[in-house]
Amino acid sequence: MRVLIVNTSERIGGAAIAANRLMEALNNNGIKAKMLVRDKQTDQISVVPLDKSWLHAVKFVWERFCIWCANGFHKHRLFELDLANVGTDITSLPEFQEADVIHLHWINQGFLSLDDIQKILKSGKPVVWTMHDMWPFTGTCHYAGECENYLTACHHCPILYNGGSKNDISAKVFAKKQAIYAQAQIQFVACSQWLESLAKKSSLFANQAVCNIPNAINTQLFHPKEKDEARKKLNLPLDKKLLLFGSLKITDKRKGVDYLVQACKVFQQKYPELSSSIGIVAMGHEGEALSSLFPFPVYTLDYVSKERDLVEVYNAVDLYVTPSLQDNLPNTIVEAMACGVPCVGFHVGGIPQMIDHLHNGYVAEYKDAEDFSNGIHWALFEDDYASLSEQAVRKALATYAESTVARKYIAVYNKAIHDHA
Repeated sequence: MRVLIVNTSERIGGAAIAANRLMEALNNNGIKAKMLVRDKQTDQISVVPLDKSWLHAVKFVWERFCIWCANGFHKHRLFELDLANVGTDITSLPEFQEADVIHLHWINQGFLSLDDIQKILKSGKPVVWTMHDMWPFTGTCHYAGECENYLTACHHCPILYNGGSKNDISAKVFAKKQAIYAQAQIQFVACSQWLESLAKKSSLFANQAVCNIPNAINTQLFHPKEKDEARKKLNLPLDKKLLLFGSLKITDKRKGVDYLVQACKVFQQKYPELSSSIGIVAMGHEGEALSSLFPFPVYTLDYVSKERDLVEVYNAVDLYVTPSLQDNLPNTIVEAMACGVPCVGFHVGGIPQMIDHLHNGYVAEYKDAEDFSNGIHWALFEDDYASLSEQAVRKALATYAESTVARKYIAVYNKAIHDHA
């Protein structure tokens, strides 16, 4: 079986990392998988980029321009929407022609348009679409927040600067998706039970199949190692309990850094005798901006893209903290757990599915900084840390190992092929 995985980027962003890891998992389990991307970052031979063209940049800018116009000429939340009004027809590419299954992932920001998706569906090839956020079943947004218009039909989009209207851009894109989906059968896959439950409620998916399969991870690479050695390599202190907070852009409000800062201040007030033993490792762009905000020492690391280097980072810390306010199934939690690092996160999105509360980590009440602080204290000082670490590894091996995830996707591919026969 030949599978073509389609994603905007090869390695940048959580969806790209998940898609790339799935390709490796499939290739290691008897499937011939390739990845088609617009933006390639490595020399990996199984990843095929579109031909380089200045038009790709023009398409990206044009879509942003159209959103800017629809947004009343404001840059407000400009990158929280995608129109899919421009893109590239991939159906004539040899990689597409030879594939038995087309597997879409995150295809936004000018890579594929809705017209391009329609051409893919009309090609006659079975299509599987893994959703890394809500965009496939909303009008234009990746995360709807409190808005539930997508359940029936998008309109009056709250992300738009002026609050939108009955026939705003979200309504128009929603209607176009509705027309396209009505003429095709797609096997949608959510990375989390949370996203699956939302998708099944959307009127866009009234006649579509939806299941959930978690992201895969190479547990041969991501595994526990000697902590002191990892710290020495990264010039991190040996005498502190280290909390890791990481993101491509650390200051992104959706990642919840404000709540982490507040939780650390609560911790300092409640446990002053322990405060000198805590340190924060901030991994990602703009990490230096956080140094003055925390009551604990902050050790900054640049964003780490190489997986072998990432393994060292996880093994150097005691706890991974993810105060994210909106998330699907974060790769970072899987990575940390596979390295034996317990996690603390809010009860949001797919996080409660990943962290088993008081078993391999702590799930805090949503936006409750004090409870988040309780989770940090519980994981580091109240529970049996060695047992927590062991349970985290077990969860990763049982749920996210390559072979486990690959088998589930192979079953989905076979069903998609059978349904198209």
